[in-house]
Amino acid sequence: MTRLNLVLLIAVLVSALYLVRTQYESRRLFAEVDKTLVESRRLQIEHERLQVEKRGQATPLRVEKLAKEQLQMRPATPAITQYVNMKGPAPAPAVGTP
Repeated sequence: MTRLNLVLLIAVLVSALYLVRTQYESRRLFAEVDKTLVESRRLQIEHERLQVEKRGQATPLRVEKLAKEQLQMRPATPAITQYVNMKGPAPAPAVGTP
């Protein structure tokens, strides 16, 4: 009888230790999921902020300003426009060029 009691006691202790380990692992995973959700929300907000900034950077007025200031570009006018007329057959490409 004592042998049976000893086996049952060991089984209960093993079961209790397994339950404690499982609960610990469950709480750890829940905390990790919660942390991941917070990070996901932070990244979503950052993404939305960057999208707004991207739209702000691509406004036509800003692009024109940068083209004038940094690239020294100017609007095309008839005075500086060169027109190319193709009369007759097109010239053959030079040999050896793709």
